[in-house]
Amino acid sequence: MNDDQLLRYSRQIMLPEIEIRGQQALLDARVLIIGMGGLGCPVAMYLAAAGCGDLTLVDDDVVELSNLQRQIAHTTVDIGNTKVASVAATIRALNPDVIVSEIGSRLSGDGLTTAISRATIVVDCTDNFDIRFAINDACVATATPLVSGAAIRLEGQVMVYDPEVESCPCYRCLYQSAAGLPLNCAENGVAAPVVGMIGSIQANEALKVIANVGETLAGYLLVVDAKHMDVRKLKLPRNPTCSTCGAG
Repeated sequence: MNDDQLLRYSRQIMLPEIEIRGQQALLDARVLIIGMGGLGCPVAMYLAAAGCGDLTLVDDDVVELSNLQRQIAHTTVDIGNTKVASVAATIRALNPDVIVSEIGSRLSGDGLTTAISRATIVVDCTDNFDIRFAINDACVATATPLVSGAAIRLEGQVMVYDPEVESCPCYRCLYQSAAGLPLNCAENGVAAPVVGMIGSIQANEALKVIANVGETLAGYLLVVDAKHMDVRKLKLPRNPTCSTCGAG
């Protein structure tokens, strides 16, 4: 770690839970962030600012005017550009030390599994349940930690899958299928600060997993009701019949 990095991350390094050891772990980390929308923007920006050394951004969409209400890494001049290029430019301006890779297509199958296997941790910021299940299944198969978040209307939730935590439940332990689940924010709406709240929690959980800080949400579901400002941390047991991490 050079002098500029020691100064840049000094407020974080002075935390006894992080110090030099934890900061170096962040610098060495390879984070795969899937989805550059309302959740992915704050996740990418905070992890870049915190010093995660290698970020891979995944999204196949372009910036539209309706995105700007909540997707804070994009600006009006970015309309029509790919979201990965827009967020990558924001990150490089924020912290030029971070290595940023862009994948402007939707990952699936072997491509998704390969990308996940190369990552220290995956942050799922998508709003499509089929993709969420695919990401979860690939993370379980490759024993890669996963931070999954969702936000809709005035509500949000975050959970963590960590293969290092004994009997840690995965996303399919919570939802076995997409049948009957809420759709995305394009069809239901979402308040701008809510995605910022959930994205910030996701970034914090990713930092904690990487730097081995405190107790993560592995084994829990954090539910945020922003309308009534009610935050609940629910114990989430592993489903022994889960088709992904259980007996089948």
